Amino acid sequence: MLRSLLIAAISVAIAGVAPRCFAQPATPPAVSQESSFGSAILDYFVNWFPRVTEVQGEQPVWATPIVTVTPRLLEQVRYDQLFEAQRNGGAIDNFGDNKGLELIPWYNVEVQLCIPAWIAHNGSVPKTTNRHPTQDGWADETFLLKYRLFSANEEHGNYIVTAFMGFSAPTGNDTSSAGHPLFTPTLAFGKGLGNFDLQSTVGVTVPDGGIRRLGTPVAYNTAFQYCFKRYLWPEFEVNCSWPNGQHGGKDQVFLTPGIVVGTIPLYQRIGVALGVGYQVAVTSAPTYNHALILSGRIPF
Repeated sequence: MLRSLLIAAISVAIAGVAPRCFAQPATPPAVSQESSFGSAILDYFVNWFPRVTEVQGEQPVWATPIVTVTPRLLEQVRYDQLFEAQRNGGAIDNFGDNKGLELIPWYNVEVQLCIPAWIAHNGSVPKTTNRHPTQDGWADETFLLKYRLFSANEEHGNYIVTAFMGFSAPTGNDTSSAGHPLFTPTLAFGKGLGNFDLQSTVGVTVPDGGIRRLGTPVAYNTAFQYCFKRYLWPEFEVNCSWPNGQHGGKDQVFLTPGIVVGTIPLYQRIGVALGVGYQVAVTSAPTYNHALILSGRIPF
């Protein structure tokens, strides 16, 4: 009897242990490289807006100036309209001013995909230039890459420093095109103090050819803003350019008072912002006397 019970107990123990000892270990399903890549791409786009929110939360909340390119990183669609009064009594209408789509594809990075402006000449515009007959048409295609170097929101210092690299391709018509690719490295910075902020850029344009005619002009722009009642941002800008080459000695300085209506929420992330400014030349040989500037933005 005891022997039978002992044999039965050993048999039960062996039956319980054997499956664990001899079963094949589970093998995780293989993940193809294409599947992993596709998942990473999907995650990139799924996390796009949370990433943008995080990036913008690390910089000041200021209005984008009318002329001066802000050092802040933005996601928006922008369209500007310029009405320039010429020295000879004619006028030039600039449709778009090479604005377009602005995106934040990665941390500290913004890319601007600009739409070429349409330039229309009105009134007593000279019939010829130094190179070609004056004609209406598209301006050159432009792109802008921003990389934010340092920044802090209002709670941690209220400042920002950003590097730009602009590029212009000679795709415009003969009257409006530079005729050569242009590269424009720029340093931008800003500082806020309470409701007041200053945003500024300084850059140089270097052409890939035709340097005797185009030169290497230096541009400096500064916007002084004050936030009033949250949405209203009255501003005053100083826009300067020091050309050389064919236009050497014809320094350009414009003063631009204006007002920006800050982003008004419309639906979820989508908002609208507007700006209007009046640019006045204060140097003796300006490219135009004055200009009315209208700006519309749809941040998202």
